[in-house]
Amino acid sequence: MNDVSRAAVAELKTLLDVEEIDTDLFRGASSAEGPGRVFGGQVVAQALAAAARGVGEDRQAHSLHAYFLRAGDTTRPIIYRVLRDFDGGSFANRRVVAMQGGKPILNLAASFHRREDGFAHAAPIPQVPGPDRCPDLVSALEAAGREFPQAMLERLAAFEVRPGPPATESSGTPRQFLWFRLSAPLSPDDALARVVLAYASDFALVSTAVLPHTKGFFTPGLQVASLDHAVWFHSTPQVDDWLLYAMDSPWAGHARGFARGALYDSAGRLVASVAQEGLCRAVSAR
Repeated sequence: MNDVSRAAVAELKTLLDVEEIDTDLFRGASSAEGPGRVFGGQVVAQALAAAARGVGEDRQAHSLHAYFLRAGDTTRPIIYRVLRDFDGGSFANRRVVAMQGGKPILNLAASFHRREDGFAHAAPIPQVPGPDRCPDLVSALEAAGREFPQAMLERLAAFEVRPGPPATESSGTPRQFLWFRLSAPLSPDDALARVVLAYASDFALVSTAVLPHTKGFFTPGLQVASLDHAVWFHSTPQVDDWLLYAMDSPWAGHARGFARGALYDSAGRLVASVAQEGLCRAVSAR
C-alpha cells in the first residue's frame, strides 16, 4: 500500500458520497475520467448511496434492482431524486431516478431490512486458484496480448484486481472469475461497503456472456452495454479484503446476454449475488 493507493481509494469514496442539495434530492460528482460514457457501476452505487440517506443505520440495503435508460456523460454531475415509498417496522423501500439534462438515465429501486436472525444456508465457494496464484490485471492482459482502454484502468485504480482464466463447462456455460479488493483500507461503514460493492459488481459481469463468441470484450464491431442490474446483499462485505467474483452466463440470444455473479469473502462466505442482462450486438462495419 502506498500514497497512490490511498489517494485512489479516497477519490473513489468522494465519488460515491452524494451531496444532498434539497430534500430527497442529491448530486453525484462527475467522474474523473475523460469525456465518455459514465460507468454503470458508478450510477448504481451513487443511486444506492442516495437511497440509503435517511433510512437509518439499523436497516441496511439487502437488494437493489436497476434499469439503465440512457448513457451518462462523464463530464457532468448526476442528479438523484429519491422517492420514499415505504417505511415499515422491518423493511424500507426507496425509488431513485438518476438524471442528466432533465432526462432519466437510470431507475433504481432498493429495499432495506432491519437485522434479524433466522435459519441459514449458502452455496459453497467455488474451488478456484486463490489471489496469490492469479496474475494482476495488467500482467494478465499483457500475457493475452489484449488492449485495455486507459479509462478502464483509471476506473479500477482504487482496486487490486486479479483475474483467473475463463472456462466453459461441458454443458457449454461460460464461466470466469476474478479476485478484487480495495487497494487501501476503508473506514468501517456498513452502508459505504455495500455502495462500494455495488460499484464493483458491474466490473466484468456482462462480458461473461460474450466469452464463447468473440476474441475479447473490446473486439472491434462489438457493442456491449448493461441493460439492467440486480444485487442481493447477504451480509456486509469487507471490501478492503479479497473478494471472489464468480460469474457465469447460462444464456445469450436476440442481441442480449444474461449473466449471474456470486461474491464470496476470503473466508468462503457468500456475501452477495448479482444478475445482469446486457446488450451484446455485433455491429457491421460501414
